[in-house]
Amino acid sequence: MKVIKGNIASPLGFSADGLHAGFKKRKKDFGWIVSEVPASVAGVYTTNKVIAAPLIVTRNAVKKTQKMQALVVNSGVANSCTGVQGMEDAQTMQQWTAEKLGIDSDLVGVASTGVIGELMPMDTLKKGLSKILINGNSDDFAQAILTTDTQTKTVAVTEQFGRDEVTMAGVAKGSGMIHPNMATMLAFITCDAVISSETLQLALSQNVETTFNQITVDGDTSTNDMVLVMSNGCTLNDEILPDTPEFDKFSSMLHFVMQELAKKIAKDGEGATKLIEAEVLNAPNEADARMMAKSVVGSSLVKTAVFGEDPNWGRILAAVGYAGADIAVDNIDIYLENIPVMIASSPVSFDEEEMQAVMQADEIKISIDLHAGEQAASAWGCDLSYDYVKINALYRT
Repeated sequence: MKVIKGNIASPLGFSADGLHAGFKKRKKDFGWIVSEVPASVAGVYTTNKVIAAPLIVTRNAVKKTQKMQALVVNSGVANSCTGVQGMEDAQTMQQWTAEKLGIDSDLVGVASTGVIGELMPMDTLKKGLSKILINGNSDDFAQAILTTDTQTKTVAVTEQFGRDEVTMAGVAKGSGMIHPNMATMLAFITCDAVISSETLQLALSQNVETTFNQITVDGDTSTNDMVLVMSNGCTLNDEILPDTPEFDKFSSMLHFVMQELAKKIAKDGEGATKLIEAEVLNAPNEADARMMAKSVVGSSLVKTAVFGEDPNWGRILAAVGYAGADIAVDNIDIYLENIPVMIASSPVSFDEEEMQAVMQADEIKISIDLHAGEQAASAWGCDLSYDYVKINALYRT
């Protein structure tokens, strides 16, 4: 697999663009992805029981047709908790897009992100849709879907499947309300491989637990979150089938793209200054390892300690202890980067100057060795800074 410089339209047969329509004051706030042909599609969605109208419309379309040819996204207005009118507006968003592109409305996905509880400004939406171009500036899509993010999040890779080169690209937004089991996160992945929607869903479902569901920023789960994967078959490779080496290769590509996007989201948490990675080693099973890793990166006390550059390993051990896994806690090693701070559940001394240099880095890796099995898992989060409170206190104003 080769990482390339690209964007969401790098796979064959895709185009994308983004522009300022007026959902926000100045920044780009409306974008679209279009495939030359209907693509196989797979999706996973928020676990919040309060679900935004655009997500419902998109999920229903995916379930009905198992295909998608176009996706439109606005930022600034979430169209969530907007009642009957919000659902009608999401359906209109889907229908207007289909009419603009001359395709069936069930082949259109819609997504929105931004302030909850505000109705969609339909005149603004119509203005954005009037400017859709099939061959636009694909890099601008990544800008158009952002809210409080400070940077775009993209990744693209290629892989050989026999004589054919398959390209896969991903783009995401997410900064706050990020918690395991989906969050205020939109992630879209395109690919040009020949693969059925059923097989694509299998690959997505197998990889979401160890990627997007292993990140947290603040413990809140949003109402608009989704991951959509589209693969349009324009490479004309032999169809990728389950339980084959080709499926394993495709799944590895997808895992890499999803994990890179997940880490970029965690690193760009609202007000964040550091990315935190928690790695749990030698656990009795993978589920316990994932649970404990998420507990550590989700701990407010761990997050504030990392922000303060304080190697307070006691908070790490406490987060392991309350994670809910049934394990012995009398033989645990903890490392901050490569520096041991606890061996066999007993504190060890360390060089303060060396530790200070480690804690000042913008990426901190915490390793927890349980000595209780052979399974491992990682999770990603960020520190909790003063700016997180400021950003969210002033979000609407």
